[in-house]
Amino acid sequence: MMNTITVKDGTQIYYKDWGAGPPVVFSHGWPLNADSWGAQMLFLASKGYRCIAHDRRGHGRSSQPWNGNEMDTYADDLSELIETLGLKGAVLIGFSAGGGEVARYIGRHGTKRVAKAALISAVPPLMLKTVANPRGLPMEVFDQIRQGSTADRSQFYLDLASGPFFGANRPGAKVSQGMIDSFWLQGMQAGAKNTFDCIAAFSETDFTEDLKRFDVPTLIVHGDDDQIVPIDAAGRASARIVENADLIVYSGAPHGLTDTHKDKLNADLLSFLTVREGMIPET
Repeated sequence: MMNTITVKDGTQIYYKDWGAGPPVVFSHGWPLNADSWGAQMLFLASKGYRCIAHDRRGHGRSSQPWNGNEMDTYADDLSELIETLGLKGAVLIGFSAGGGEVARYIGRHGTKRVAKAALISAVPPLMLKTVANPRGLPMEVFDQIRQGSTADRSQFYLDLASGPFFGANRPGAKVSQGMIDSFWLQGMQAGAKNTFDCIAAFSETDFTEDLKRFDVPTLIVHGDDDQIVPIDAAGRASARIVENADLIVYSGAPHGLTDTHKDKLNADLLSFLTVREGMIPET
């Protein structure tokens, strides 16, 4: 039987629960699911941590409700999972849209159950270009994602994975077909309506005030060749907002560094979980 919880609107949320020890909770990116954290969960669970990752509503093995595909509800679903499992002193780790989910969780629910947080290639503080956020991406970029998602969602996911997501469009890139296929498979397991709605959720939600509520040790990891979530509008901007955040910049790394740079990321996460001695310099 699968591990699931039923949240207040009746949506079933699937989760993985591996290992034993201090809890580490993972929030995945768009249009993926908990499987995208496999490398990190396997590594950290083998190091004595309890690793938990859920499929966001509408994604993977969770229900595909028509409503609730926005950051407030995502954060509340995460809160219900944490409360149901009775987690305390948890480390929250969010990738891409999942970083927004983590930020909104802290903004709405605080850090009474949280010991640390990590934002990996994450969308906060705001992806959309506005007068106040000139380094963001114009609305046309997200409209193109919406158009691709409705015209031929399957091919769009293949093109995204075989191009900018993993940096496969860069000279000398080594991205396996298996990596591309895994992205496609996870995307196609998600609901069309849910992933469509999530585009607005990850691109138009302003997490600035949420980041200001971070009062726990926070690690920010971002690649400086991220073609999906530009580092200046995201990782570096978040590091300026979160007090005493540690920023690690991966030189030449793409958006999907949880796969392309998994060994380095695993080592950096383990170091962050075990010790925090001042600021980590950019590398």
